[in-house]
Amino acid sequence: IVKLKMSARGRANARLPPEVNRILFVRNLPYKITAEELYDIFSKYGPIRQIRKGVSGEAKGTAFVVYEDIYDAKTAVDHLNGFNVAGRYLIVLYYQQTRLHKKMDLAKKKEELDRLRQQHGV
Repeated sequence: IVKLKMSARGRANARLPPEVNRILFVRNLPYKITAEELYDIFSKYGPIRQIRKGVSGEAKGTAFVVYEDIYDAKTAVDHLNGFNVAGRYLIVLYYQQTRLHKKMDLAKKKEELDRLRQQHGV
């Protein structure tokens, strides 16, 4: 019990990089992997709140894994990024919502530019 208290206290004092969060984005998953298999792989590093697996289009082969604790998410990234599953090496990243919005904004700007070019015959 003493070891547990000390490690919890040590973790509370540990500083994490700003990109670290509880939500992980996983790429390069085998298409046939099941949610149960994903849970078995990721739950080794801590309690999981949610797993969402992409099933069609560009989302196929990807998943979001949400941990209860940020430190468990960091441990999972440290251990599972590059992990071989059914001959494929997983890419495990911290989910960064700002990156997603930047891509969406860029797509909107491109659509607007295309519309203006067409409107003005350029």
